[in-house]
Amino acid sequence: MEFLSDPNTWIAFFMLAALEIVLGIDNIIFLSILVGHLPDQQRDLARRLGLLFAMASRIALLFSLAWVMTLTDPLFTVIGNEISGRDLILLGGGVFLLYKASHEIFLEVEAHPSKEASAGVDAVKTGAAMFWRTIVQIGVVDIVFSLDSVITAVGMVDHISVMVAAVVASVAVMMLAAKAIGDFVDRHPSIKVLALSFLTMVGTLLVAEAFDVHVPKAYVYVAMLFSLTVESLNIRARSKRAALQH
Repeated sequence: MEFLSDPNTWIAFFMLAALEIVLGIDNIIFLSILVGHLPDQQRDLARRLGLLFAMASRIALLFSLAWVMTLTDPLFTVIGNEISGRDLILLGGGVFLLYKASHEIFLEVEAHPSKEASAGVDAVKTGAAMFWRTIVQIGVVDIVFSLDSVITAVGMVDHISVMVAAVVASVAVMMLAAKAIGDFVDRHPSIKVLALSFLTMVGTLLVAEAFDVHVPKAYVYVAMLFSLTVESLNIRARSKRAALQH
């Protein structure tokens, strides 16, 4: 336990925890949008289960590092590109995100109110089925996001106990923030569409990554932050106009 007295260990812990939180932003957004379809009384439980599964999947992958690193070994070649187990997971996750985000954008922008009302009735009738279907979808994306998160952690920290502590700390922060983010997204439909567009970009990056086309996620985060800032100003302007009218 001597490494705990080393300042470099604590620096690595805080850096990794911060990075895990940043990498978990897309996870929180996806979770918030899926949970938004559930009845109010089920949302908190779904958030907790989703984030607990995210933490469990990350820790499980950390304790199976030898297996995780073998996922980078080529399995076969397609048009000159070597495809590994990690690539297949990223490809599957990216396609799933693209489908789910596009479907949610359609429902938000194009779906008719009558259809939404009908969907709401069906959701009430099949509440338990919808709840567990939501948890399964969250779990699938958790595994995809966990893979890159764990590989990043391995590259930054030498001690597995520090990695696990950073993962637990980051999930704890995400649990505190998830409800506020989810409520904010629910109150502002334009933010929801923006968040779904962000998930579409993330899905595209995952598919590109599967074919060894590396695009730094920082580009996506900066673009998203800029778009979010502009839309926040629009929301504030709309709120001021509404207040003046009343």
